[in-house]
Amino acid sequence: MPLVRITLKKGTGPEFKQQISQSVHQSLVTKFNIPEEDRFQIIEEVDTENLIWPERYMGIPHSDQIIYVQITAKSGRSRAMKQALFRAIADEINRRTQHNTNDLVITLTENLEENWSFGNGEAQLVSGTEPLTSYLA
Repeated sequence: MPLVRITLKKGTGPEFKQQISQSVHQSLVTKFNIPEEDRFQIIEEVDTENLIWPERYMGIPHSDQIIYVQITAKSGRSRAMKQALFRAIADEINRRTQHNTNDLVITLTENLEENWSFGNGEAQLVSGTEPLTSYLA
C-alpha cells in the first residue's frame, strides 16, 4: 500500500518516466513484498528552477538530473529491508535508464494502517470491510 511520489525535471519524456515508475514499483514488490496490483504513484515534472539540491552532500555529487522519490508506506519493516529497497531502486533505475545513482534521493515515511483510505471515505484496513491479510504483506 505504498504511495510513491516521483519528482523530476521537465522534459524527461514518457518512456523515461515509465521506466522510473516501473523500477520503483518492482523494487517495492520484491523488497517490501507488496502485491503487484498495489501501485499508487504520482509522477510530477517541475522546472529545474523549482528543484533545489546541493552540488555535493555527504560526499555525493548531484546534478540537474536529480530525481526525488518519496515513499509513504505502513510501518513495521526492518532496517535491512529498507536498505535493500533503496539499493534495489537505485540499481533498477540505473539498469533501465543508465541514470546516475548519485542523482537519486529516496525518502521513506512510515505510518499505520489506520492512516489509509482507498476510497469511499473508509479506512478499509481497520474497518473490517476487507480482509487485512492480503494487504499487510
